[in-house]
Amino acid sequence: MAAAPASSTTTSDEAPEPTGGRKRGERSGLGALIIERYTGVIVWLGIIVLFGIIEPSLFLTSTTVRSLLSQQAITAIMAMALLLPLAAGVFDLSVASMMGLSIMLVAWLQVNEGVGFVLAILITLGAGLVVGVFNAIVVVGLRVDSFIATLASSSVLIGFVDWISNSNQIILPGNSGFLDISGQQLFTISLPVFYMLILAAVLWYVLEYRQVGRYMYATGSNPDAARLAGVRTNRLRVISLLVSAVIASAAGILYASSIGTASPDSSASYLLPAFAGALLGATQIKPGRVNVPGTLLAVYLLATGVYGLELDGAAIWVQSVFNGAALIIAVAFSVRAAMRRTG
Repeated sequence: MAAAPASSTTTSDEAPEPTGGRKRGERSGLGALIIERYTGVIVWLGIIVLFGIIEPSLFLTSTTVRSLLSQQAITAIMAMALLLPLAAGVFDLSVASMMGLSIMLVAWLQVNEGVGFVLAILITLGAGLVVGVFNAIVVVGLRVDSFIATLASSSVLIGFVDWISNSNQIILPGNSGFLDISGQQLFTISLPVFYMLILAAVLWYVLEYRQVGRYMYATGSNPDAARLAGVRTNRLRVISLLVSAVIASAAGILYASSIGTASPDSSASYLLPAFAGALLGATQIKPGRVNVPGTLLAVYLLATGVYGLELDGAAIWVQSVFNGAALIIAVAFSVRAAMRRTG
């Protein structure tokens, strides 16, 4: 009879410990998950606070916000051009050259050939579609590695840019309705920002809520398993390359409209920031896969850091160093996350 109470007491004393440990573990795990997903937000806020203290009169202004939004809209569009290929496990290194070809082509058609700006835009978007088809044939049809294939495609496009431009700048007429596409403002914010937000909403909806988006991710993460499950992986890779080229072409059109000139090297500086934004974005919000909110966060985080450094007197080369370092960090974190998930 004396043993029963002792047994009962031991049970009641020991029972709360595992329960309490589980709750503490759950809280700890939730906190780690939040930090992992939103590290970029924390870092971004830290950058804003830092440069707000260093340069309060220049940095903490509405002009800075509008400037960052407008300046990075094209970069964000270029980064989103990479999302579908990356989701499907394909690299498209030709996006910057496709943008450059579009800048030059849409200006050349209007200035040298007298084509109306609407038709010039349609022809330029059509050229983007043709480039996407070419990339798809080489990557999917001929089974050439996407990295090599699109790098070669990029070189071909650079050659076309030089051929069309004859290595000269083309200046669009100031009274052209084409300039209004990007030159106008809405609520004191330039129109490319709104185009960027519309594209972001469409891609976010497709990737997160449509079957094709889930299939894209499945293709990129395990193409063999996806194919055995009935997913048409080759078709999805083709679609991703087509969409990527057309979005890059649209980015070139918007750039030409906002700047009013077309130079052979206009798009050269966009490839690195676009990849940095897309890959760094894959470590945020939904770590381990490319996603639209993470990409936008990454693009503007990087831009805010560069802008703050430039206000503080940093040289212009800081942008390349900053974006390059971010790209290395993003890839390293992606590889580490993949290793943690698989092992």
